[in-house]
Amino acid sequence: MKEQIIGFFTPWIAYLVITLLHYLLPGKWMAGYIKDDKSGTPLQYRLNGKWVLITSILLWFVLGYLNWIPFDWLYTVRWSGLAGACTFGLLFSLWVVLPQNSTGKAWYADFYLGRLKNPQFRGGHIDAKMWLYLIGAVMLQLNVLGFVSHHYLTNGTIYPSVLLCAIMLTYFVWDYLTFEKVHLYTYDFIAERVGLKLGWGCLTFYPYFYMIALWAAIDLPNPELSVGQLFLFGLIFLGGWALARGANMQKYFFKTAPEKAFLGIQPSILSDGNKSLLVNGFWGLSRHINYLGEILMGTGIALSVGYPSMLWVWLYPLYYVALLVPRQWSDDKICKAKYGALWDQYTQKVKYRIIPYIY
Repeated sequence: MKEQIIGFFTPWIAYLVITLLHYLLPGKWMAGYIKDDKSGTPLQYRLNGKWVLITSILLWFVLGYLNWIPFDWLYTVRWSGLAGACTFGLLFSLWVVLPQNSTGKAWYADFYLGRLKNPQFRGGHIDAKMWLYLIGAVMLQLNVLGFVSHHYLTNGTIYPSVLLCAIMLTYFVWDYLTFEKVHLYTYDFIAERVGLKLGWGCLTFYPYFYMIALWAAIDLPNPELSVGQLFLFGLIFLGGWALARGANMQKYFFKTAPEKAFLGIQPSILSDGNKSLLVNGFWGLSRHINYLGEILMGTGIALSVGYPSMLWVWLYPLYYVALLVPRQWSDDKICKAKYGALWDQYTQKVKYRIIPYIY
């Protein structure tokens, strides 16, 4: 019972430590795409996610090496830890939403979607959205380390399937925190508010659900995947990463240095004299080619554990489909309202929404 109580509060303690590291470690100030409502100047963000991640991993290793906290503690208390993260996410969502003025929607809509767009604290040292994504990413990485440690301690080795899945999830986290500044120009920062969807999503869903394939297969027998299968699944993941990262990077360069080529691709645009839209490179393949990339990455992770007939491993890529298809509809409405006739020209030129030549 005592172990489960400690396990319940383990994510709370981890979130506190990550927050302190984020606040205390040196960071680089970057201007984002969103402008302050009062001053009209771009919001400033203090970014240090990569160093927070490295320090968190070092702390995990030192605590395990000294036998203060077992390397596989996060696996041992996985269910009580999930309950604790769920409770923390709900409490944060209530705290960030309820004291604020209504947006005019029903309270449950406000609670889910949020009321504040870009809350910042401590003079901007902590931006709510960046903090949430940082917490989710670092906790996901620590969970992966805890689960793989359990797998190794139980079997005396790490199955290639488990290793590949862990590498993919680790790469996903490192990539996100390495390119933090790029994500300041993505949909979440431009359009979303901070409520249950983003708050509970990052504090609970992100660090626990994203690794559901690893969770489901960690104690199963070795699926004995061939080298060719491992290579293929890795290729699917990397292909998805290339689409998602390439699209986001091309957009970032276009927003910050529109005259600069990206990967040798000189920007081609549609313009009405005031607003411009990028229509070549990744963004000439489909209007949301990055969404296809995210889905392919999730598919590679699902396949990597070697149990394709198991429903649980597919919940992660299916979640991306359920999330990103409606988001594409919403984003297109926002773009139509923002760009008007220019958007109509763009949709005539780039006909496919997500999957080139299919959808």
